[in-house]
Amino acid sequence: MKYHRILLKLSGEGLMGNQSHGIDPKRIDKYAKEIKKVFDIGTEVAIVIGGGNIFRGVSGSSKGMDRVQADYMGMLATVINGLALQGALENNNVPTRLQTAIKIEAIAEPFIKRKATRHLEKGRVVIFGSGTGNPFFTTDSAAVLRAIEINADVILKGTRVDGIYNDDPEKNIEATKFENLSFDEVLKKGIKVMDTTAFTLSQENKLPIIVFDINTPDNLFKVVKGENIGTRVNL
Repeated sequence: MKYHRILLKLSGEGLMGNQSHGIDPKRIDKYAKEIKKVFDIGTEVAIVIGGGNIFRGVSGSSKGMDRVQADYMGMLATVINGLALQGALENNNVPTRLQTAIKIEAIAEPFIKRKATRHLEKGRVVIFGSGTGNPFFTTDSAAVLRAIEINADVILKGTRVDGIYNDDPEKNIEATKFENLSFDEVLKKGIKVMDTTAFTLSQENKLPIIVFDINTPDNLFKVVKGENIGTRVNL
């Protein structure tokens, strides 16, 4: 096992499956089963999940909503997704704790770094909801921030594409995939791996990012074992 403690970043859109919005129970159960495979070999797993399948703050503000209000709505969307994933994981016998940056104590613990680390050490999966708790910050930034705080070995960004390409592979069949990239190369080429705040934070803290296709069975397991899956961004 190459990585002992991982931070898995999942997009909210990934939970939609083939639906146009909301949560597909089959897709979320599939994710839970993939996470269970790495959990069962002793990997400590923390998860940050987006909210784009329910509400996205940026798109709300672009339609005339107050940006701060819209971002808080987006944060609550991530909590809904966190609860759904917690339920799916526990249905698969994976003990899970949900921690949120905004206090919602009836349904989740408040985020406390020491408590989160203790949960991981005791063999529980920890889901971090409501982003950073601040408007104007994406869940990518939250993922990097939480990964640094819990001393994760790597950030695994699960997407529907099997890595980073020089062009959109869903639109251009001749797009070429990168196996490895340095942080500087990503910035020079103008590739959007994460938003700039998240990416810079990762670079400053020497935290590698692996972008891979989460929808392919066993991919998460293979990445954790150190197999060459997806694209690795490192110093």
